[in-house]
Amino acid sequence: MPISSTLYRLIRPAVKYSQSVLRWKRLTFTEAPPIFGNAKPKSGSHLLTQILAGFCQVMPYAYVESEPVRTVRASGGRFSEAQVLGNLKQIPAGVIGWGYLDPTPLNLAYLCQPGRVNYFIYRDPRDMLISHIFFATDMHEGHGMHAYYQTLSSFDERLKVAISGIDRDGLFMVDVKKRYQGVFEWLEQPAVLCLRFEELIERRDEMLAAMLAQVEKTGYKIPTPRVKALEILVEAVQPKKSKTFRAGKTGEWKKYFKPEHKALFKEVSGDLLVRLGYEKNNDW
Repeated sequence: MPISSTLYRLIRPAVKYSQSVLRWKRLTFTEAPPIFGNAKPKSGSHLLTQILAGFCQVMPYAYVESEPVRTVRASGGRFSEAQVLGNLKQIPAGVIGWGYLDPTPLNLAYLCQPGRVNYFIYRDPRDMLISHIFFATDMHEGHGMHAYYQTLSSFDERLKVAISGIDRDGLFMVDVKKRYQGVFEWLEQPAVLCLRFEELIERRDEMLAAMLAQVEKTGYKIPTPRVKALEILVEAVQPKKSKTFRAGKTGEWKKYFKPEHKALFKEVSGDLLVRLGYEKNNDW
């Protein structure tokens, strides 16, 4: 990592905190409820964090953490449940956290405590797979699938692997159905507002209002008038500022799924899309 990037990461909290002190004219940020934004990987996490950054302008939060709390290490392997919980507890008071977490008993017990606010964003599995392939192949050389995807002759072949998963020669990736097991567990949590990426794009104002309402369910009154708050959040959403931005659209899978991909997806995933509400039946 370049020295300039490392230095920025070190001074960023102090700079952001100072900006919030000036904005809110206060030295502490413990009045508003703790917030954690969780995401299914490649499903709109940067859209979610942009909205959460907007929260810092409508409610007295210091800033949004720059680094996510992860279940899977960036270098490979997994953090233990205790390590993940420790990382969650290290988020300073008044700072909005985010990450990519599984619904483990420890995570649920901590995040779903009364008085906390939780969001979880997910998207159509077909679009998630397309985003995953582009990210792993072209954008993140350190991704565990990068080298292998580079050896495949076409996007079509990569998509087949992404659907079916792989477990050979030291490579392991679960199939698309298993990828979404944890999503259903998050959907069952009454203390978590689950957000579809597609709805945040297509029903933006309605979903942003629901996110603000989720905060006020804790009993906290947002100081910024609702109309003004929504204006600020809409302005905060700028997908092209994301380092991993590629398309930011819904239904992109239709450009890449050929008949053989559709057949394979249906064989592997079963009724996944119906259970998630993306299709009424398997005749898509």
